[in-house]
Amino acid sequence: MKKELTIEAIALLQKLIATPSFSKEEGETAELIAQFLLQHQVAIHRDLHNVWAFNKHYDASKPTILLNSHHDTVRPNKDYTRDPFHPEIIEGKLYGLGSNDAGGCLVSLLATFLYFYEQEHLNYNFCIAATAEEEISGTDGLEYVIPKLGALDFAIVGEPTQMQLAVAERGLMVVDCVAHGRSGHAARNEGDNAILRAMPDIEWFTTYQFPKVSEEFGPIKMSVTLIQAGTQHNVVPATCEFVVDVRVTDAYTNEEVLAIIKEHVNCEVNARSTRLKPSSIAKDHPIVQAGIQLGRTTYGSPTTSDQALLAIPSLKCGPGDSARSHTADEFVYVSEIEEGISLYIEMLNQIVK
Repeated sequence: MKKELTIEAIALLQKLIATPSFSKEEGETAELIAQFLLQHQVAIHRDLHNVWAFNKHYDASKPTILLNSHHDTVRPNKDYTRDPFHPEIIEGKLYGLGSNDAGGCLVSLLATFLYFYEQEHLNYNFCIAATAEEEISGTDGLEYVIPKLGALDFAIVGEPTQMQLAVAERGLMVVDCVAHGRSGHAARNEGDNAILRAMPDIEWFTTYQFPKVSEEFGPIKMSVTLIQAGTQHNVVPATCEFVVDVRVTDAYTNEEVLAIIKEHVNCEVNARSTRLKPSSIAKDHPIVQAGIQLGRTTYGSPTTSDQALLAIPSLKCGPGDSARSHTADEFVYVSEIEEGISLYIEMLNQIVK
């Protein structure tokens, strides 16, 4: 069965590559995925450009595992030497836009879902979700779908990790800060200079060390990246605006970090969004232990994915190599997909039966 599913998965990936699916324009690939599942007599759900389904013998009294990956792609860059929409296998490499990020992961998870789809008496339910807008962190992809899926116990998020176990992922929070002073004429020593008001806070962002340090990532990193103040040389500025890039680790939630910032600085602080959360799964979680027993290693992922939108334990794991993502002449090895399907099934067999 694995061999048949692998052949079908690779054929589906070739169809997906041949079908442009830029973020917010994924309708045709959603149709391909829907038809693929329907051909296997799977009852599907579809909303916007998202497709999801549950195992045949779904039991509401059991916990549910979410298998998720995305089918949108970035636009091909100017350095491509091949047709990005021409799926071609050469010396074991399947070339094409989205082949590595994250088509190989998606079709491997779809094959894994089908492997378990008709099995009875499992300890867990399965939910497969092929979602949109991951590449732009959009709101009409996984974030839109999650409330429709019911209770979820944990997730496997398909992103290219060489089938190693990304047990943590950094969050991202962009913070807008405004220091307030009072305008005045520079020559008469009037006003209250907002730049000077901002300087102690900027110094704090540069030097502060959060007490809790992530095992995977080390300390949280805050970087002041933009600043704007003043309108002309002889006017003391009333406001000084600056932006802070905050890379949050799994040691804190975005909300906790924001509260600590507001407690320590005098300027006005507003987070543009707290959506992109740090995420993690305990190393003693059964799915992580199952992977370790199969020779997989754990690490903290520096890249952001849809994992940031999940409020449940989640493991990022998939065939392919993150270093190939968004590169010209993108490819995934056929052998990586074969290995991915086998390893997903072997990992899950250890905990669902």
